[in-house]
Amino acid sequence: MRKGTILWPTDFSDTASHALSYAIEMANLYQVGIKILHVVPQPVGDENYMILSISPEELAQNMELAAANRMQQLLSELDTNLSVETQIRRGDAATEIIAEANAGDVGMVVLASHGRTGFSHFLHENVAEAVANLAKCPVLVVK
Repeated sequence: MRKGTILWPTDFSDTASHALSYAIEMANLYQVGIKILHVVPQPVGDENYMILSISPEELAQNMELAAANRMQQLLSELDTNLSVETQIRRGDAATEIIAEANAGDVGMVVLASHGRTGFSHFLHENVAEAVANLAKCPVLVVK
């Protein structure tokens, strides 16, 4: 762990922001950089239905632009001397986070759990659980 960057996946929620303080603490402890990752879901749609006034591709591009703006705002508020890298990907959140975690240069993943239980846990994909089970590096789940 002492060599790789800290991966902090975010959906820009308050819960994810809470995990950032842990990511910074771990990065300071090991004197490594932080990689911030946001995953934009791939919109699905059929242009034949004419429900959307824009195509799914245009919607995805707009979502990526909004995420880039949020990322810039986040970076401007971040008070650290650590090396910070940002990435915005498109796809399934769990799949993209796991791919990045297993890419080779990540020493630890620090991510938030939204704390769903019971029926809500059953209905919603648990990204934190998937990452903890499939990442090859250590994973710190913050709630």
